[in-house]
Amino acid sequence: MKGKLFMNRHMILVVLTLVAVGSMFFVGPIPQDLEYHNFSDQTALWGIPNFSNVMSNIGFIFVGLWGLKKSQTELACQDYKLPYLILALGIILTAFGSGWYHLWPSNQSLVWDRLPMTIAFMSLFSLIIRDYVHGKWGRKMLFPALFFGALSVFYWYITEQMGAGDLRPYALVQFLPGLLIPVIMVLYRPKYINPLNLGLVLLFYLAAKGAEFYDGLIYDALAGSISGHSLKHLLAAAGTYYALRMFLIASEDSHYEPPKPQGL
Repeated sequence: MKGKLFMNRHMILVVLTLVAVGSMFFVGPIPQDLEYHNFSDQTALWGIPNFSNVMSNIGFIFVGLWGLKKSQTELACQDYKLPYLILALGIILTAFGSGWYHLWPSNQSLVWDRLPMTIAFMSLFSLIIRDYVHGKWGRKMLFPALFFGALSVFYWYITEQMGAGDLRPYALVQFLPGLLIPVIMVLYRPKYINPLNLGLVLLFYLAAKGAEFYDGLIYDALAGSISGHSLKHLLAAAGTYYALRMFLIASEDSHYEPPKPQGL
């Protein structure tokens, strides 16, 4: 039984992808809830509106710059360099896009928050496919995935302007990798990635989503010192650190020794 499962692992990924894509057609259009822009901490400081939500994005800049520096000498596989650079740049742009959005939260500024995030999501997903599943698949999917990620944001914005906003494609960009990556970790063995680092990426991502969801509760529980949304930015930045780290030559804090790559 187990042997059959692993023999059909590619088919499992294909079926899950088709189910996720197909399910979009059974769900009605999802408009943007305008309450999303009403964050718990709206305190201005030094003339900067929503200071904490704006400034908590700085971590992305440091992580992205660190990743760019490491890419010059420490990538585990030079064939990964282009998507790795795009991932690092996407992380840096996330800081500016999210910072801009939080200065003046609205649907218009939200575009620039979400667009760089899709760059980071899609480039990371293509790297994981390349390392775990199939090198050729990962290479070929990079630019189509980046295009679809950007298209999902613009599609939402255009439909929102037309009065019937639809977040379904953007939701798929976030949901599908989150669905497939744990399955990939079970069914496949990586070439270079330390699974511990990938596990930490998922852990910080889930923690960031939780902090975002409980924005107000966290803000009240911590007596207004930090909101859940600001904490989300910090947790997400930590996750992106491990996302970049796992494609570098085996980390000094890891005893994992990757197998020799085959069939890149």
